[in-house]
Amino acid sequence: MFTIEHEFDSTVITLVDEGAAHLQEDVIVNAFSECVTVEQFDPTTDKTLRLTLSHAQVRDLAAALDLPEGIYRLVGEDSET
Repeated sequence: MFTIEHEFDSTVITLVDEGAAHLQEDVIVNAFSECVTVEQFDPTTDKTLRLTLSHAQVRDLAAALDLPEGIYRLVGEDSET
């Protein structure tokens, strides 16, 4: 399950782990104009962990989910390569 909320300066997506035992904590994705942050609470340290990605890294991650093992570089439509 997930939720989408539009805040003043970002879009917030919350991923809720549903199902059998050993559920993970919610994952919160904040999409800002300059970057995307991914946060998850770590109960072992009692802290929220944050990862910051550029929009290019998010685009690469989305593409990588559907590709086989290898090394890739996404080339934009307006690129000369």
